[in-house]
Amino acid sequence: MSPRVRLFALTIVLLGAAAPAMAQDATAGGLLFKQRCQACHTVTPGQPSTIAPGLIGVVGRKAGATAFSYSPALKASGLTWDKATLDKFLAAPNKLVPGTRMLVMVSDPKQRADLVAYMASLKK
Repeated sequence: MSPRVRLFALTIVLLGAAAPAMAQDATAGGLLFKQRCQACHTVTPGQPSTIAPGLIGVVGRKAGATAFSYSPALKASGLTWDKATLDKFLAAPNKLVPGTRMLVMVSDPKQRADLVAYMASLKK
């Protein structure tokens, strides 16, 4: 490897290590939710959904803990929905919980961060 290529690679590594944490925008997450999630999930307190569980108060809740017909895989997962777990789940639901019924993936890290920030804002 040439010295120039090594210097470039080192610069990339150092810049990546010094990069600030990704900003989370709950407002942008709310817009993404409307576009990608609200067809199945509800965020209105007391409004039941037959397609997917409601997301009010999801952060801090045990997976499969509300009155909804969850997949056996999700019920048995033992997960508690915190920001990191939601991020992993949204990135690849079937990778984190093989057998889940959740089909939608959000590959963009910024969009996931915004969606998670929005879900964290949904208090009971």
